[in-house]
Amino acid sequence: MKNFALTAAAVAALTASPLAAKDLAAELDADGNGTFSLDELQLAFPELTAETFATIDANADGEADAAEVSAAIEAGVLTQAG
Repeated sequence: MKNFALTAAAVAALTASPLAAKDLAAELDADGNGTFSLDELQLAFPELTAETFATIDANADGEADAAEVSAAIEAGVLTQAG
């Protein structure tokens, strides 16, 4: 639950406030590259599969950016485990 809330907060912050986003993204973005890998997102969404991640990664660059994650949450593709 904590990881889900943190992810949702990070995505919201990434699209709203650059200063708050930096702190929250650091919690989720382990390698600090500004995007989220499958492994990083699986920490917050353990049931996320590679196939689903591929659908989230709309531009097929192998990483999910804040807009892609936000869209996936809004579409119900990324949901809280449990």
